Amino acid sequence: MSEEQYKSGSRLEQVLTSGNFALTGELGPPKSADRETVEKKANLLKDSVDAANITDNQTAIVRMSSWGAGLIAKECGLEPVMQITTRDRNRLAIQSDVIGAAAMGIKNILCISGDHHSFGNHPTSRIVHDIDSVQLIATLKKMRDEKKFESGDEIRNTKKSELIEPRIFIGAAANPFADPMEFRVVRLAKKINAGADFIQTQVIYDMERFKKWMDEVRDQGLHEKTYILAGITPLKSAKMAQYMKENVSGIAIPDHVVERLSEAEDQKAEGINIAVEQMQELKNMEGISGVHLMAIGAEKSVPGIAEQAGFLPRPTQYEKIS
Repeated sequence: MSEEQYKSGSRLEQVLTSGNFALTGELGPPKSADRETVEKKANLLKDSVDAANITDNQTAIVRMSSWGAGLIAKECGLEPVMQITTRDRNRLAIQSDVIGAAAMGIKNILCISGDHHSFGNHPTSRIVHDIDSVQLIATLKKMRDEKKFESGDEIRNTKKSELIEPRIFIGAAANPFADPMEFRVVRLAKKINAGADFIQTQVIYDMERFKKWMDEVRDQGLHEKTYILAGITPLKSAKMAQYMKENVSGIAIPDHVVERLSEAEDQKAEGINIAVEQMQELKNMEGISGVHLMAIGAEKSVPGIAEQAGFLPRPTQYEKIS
């Protein structure tokens, strides 16, 4: 495909459209102006993943901005997926950030609502949610495909100047495990219809429940309308697994996973083994186009996990696989 035939021309888009199985990672910006921390994480990830999410004030805690850390990552050779939450900005600020990021060569954007502010370090802050995540997806699609802002104004400097739209690959999140279960695929369909080019799911531990969700996704043909990347996070211990099982909403961890970890001599290594097995199973699952590997605070483990799962080397040629 020529550059003009892509929506953004990003590496992630090229990997997915060519039929290669994608691998994305995650980079959490620091709670300071420490550029070196971003550079260190980016250098750990750049040869092991096709792109990496740059989180946007993750867990509602003030951190370096997603676009700022994304630019540093890009300079290091890691393709960023800039996250945008609707929690913190109104539609003017969001669209301003989008065209600014696009002008600096950031080509992937993930649209999310964001963690509730009560979880973070500014619990009395005012939540914005001027638009929701579905409306954000639609806004970005309008900016890219119609060359118009959400207001309907054309994206150009003057009436006589050229229209210059942001070329972006639009992503969204999906949680197959949140209640009510019957609404999960409906919500996914809304995001796809709004214009989501790719989907990254919540972390998966209950593979049987995930398979049931994917059955519904395939029944509605949604897997043919977008690229679905399945979320994986290695568990570090049985204690971590039990805590998440009991306290983190939207995450399902079966008892047999907790038991397997508790019986292991090296629980951290066993957590990685579980993640690798899941990645290999997902690679052969109809409708799954990639894995989103979230090694939270442990970016240095990503190359080893990717290699153990047989995901390295990453593709560098993007001709369509027949």
